Amino acid sequence: MEQFTRFITEAAEVLCGYPLFFLLIGGGLYLFISSGMVSLRRLPASVRELRRSNDSQRGQISSVQALASTIGATVGLGSIAGVAIALVLGGPGAIFWMWVSAIVGMCTKYHEGVLTTMFKGSDDKGVPQGGTMHIIERGLGPKWKPLARFFAIAGMFGTLCIMNANQLTEAFMSTFTTPQGIESSGFLGSVGGMLGIENAQAYKLLFGCAVCAVVSLVIYGGIRRIAGVASILVPFMVGLYFLMVLYIIVANIHGVPAVVGRIFSEAFNLRAGFGAFIGIAIIGARRAALVNDAGIGTATLMHGASRNETPVREGLIAMLGPSIDSGLVCTLTAIAILLCGDIDVEGVKGLQVAVDAFSKAIPGGQYLLMLVVACFALSSMFSYSFYGTTCATYLFGSRIGRHYRLVFILSMVVFAMIPLEAAVGVCDLFYALMAFATMTTVLALSGHVRRATREYFAKDKDKS
Repeated sequence: MEQFTRFITEAAEVLCGYPLFFLLIGGGLYLFISSGMVSLRRLPASVRELRRSNDSQRGQISSVQALASTIGATVGLGSIAGVAIALVLGGPGAIFWMWVSAIVGMCTKYHEGVLTTMFKGSDDKGVPQGGTMHIIERGLGPKWKPLARFFAIAGMFGTLCIMNANQLTEAFMSTFTTPQGIESSGFLGSVGGMLGIENAQAYKLLFGCAVCAVVSLVIYGGIRRIAGVASILVPFMVGLYFLMVLYIIVANIHGVPAVVGRIFSEAFNLRAGFGAFIGIAIIGARRAALVNDAGIGTATLMHGASRNETPVREGLIAMLGPSIDSGLVCTLTAIAILLCGDIDVEGVKGLQVAVDAFSKAIPGGQYLLMLVVACFALSSMFSYSFYGTTCATYLFGSRIGRHYRLVFILSMVVFAMIPLEAAVGVCDLFYALMAFATMTTVLALSGHVRRATREYFAKDKDKS
């Protein structure tokens, strides 16, 4: 396991360093400038689109349900554990670069939403589907099909519940048990003895099985059930989390100016050298990629299932995602941790850093945070199962693609038991592979988006 962890970590460091940084941030900045700063100029229009109904029945869910499901996937443990990891590895300055990533990510998501609707495909049964693979095949042409298959393969593995299963298990272990209690448990000892594993691994195995049972109840109901649950769960968990952090801010209001100052000052801190400055920026952008998924391609899968057939309208709704996850939720997490937590810890630490901060700041805060974490993690798992199933259906057809859900369920047990370093490395690696295919496609087809945007707002102006 140690050799596997080292190999995965090293491979992820190579792909997710400068290459991923320049692709997501550099490519996103190009889209931001070439589109006339669409993510800022058209933000009021995107909010207005939420009130409109879909104009077609050719699809599986509404645009708002697609947005809720996408946010349900991105406002997952990455918004808590991912931010904590960014703070531990890159310091407060990494948060500034997460904000930058959110602004350019909104523009990237706009392009993804437009293109997945413009080049919507269907499976072998005629069910409408979207996704980077359909954009590649229908937008770039059949000769690019190998790239489409490459994305689908990376998508099948990249959307497994790697970080969510791992961090949810670790969080419950640290909050509701103690090392002494686990070691002295006769039940865990019996299970571990039968399987030849330690008590701690037996706990993770059983917890992973319990999560599998809960997730199965939702994902086997299909995309409509996933979207329905996300539409209820997402507003609740974001609202509760906002109230918790608001309490922390009010109780520690005197420390807020210093926290904000650290975020900006350490984002451009050159005292440790230019290399350290670039390292902080890369850490912030890398973690943001796992939070808002902009440029990764997952948004194309969910928004491609929308009943909306007007590409620009879908793009406007899609671009709201990064403003909520990388903008709002990640900022709330960062402020809470910097006010009450300790980021000077050894090794890669994630959710435990956030748990410690909330337990210090709010009476029983660790238990409230666990409620939010459970909602975050489960909502991510629901949407991720649809992402992977869509990729599998593209590769193998709908009959075999349905069996992917069983692989998805069983994989949660495996990822609940592996070390955090390996989980982070595996997740980063496949996300990078998905990003290379998606950003290449989006950049190549960005001219289609600019034309569609001009035509849409020209007609909208004429109507008004």
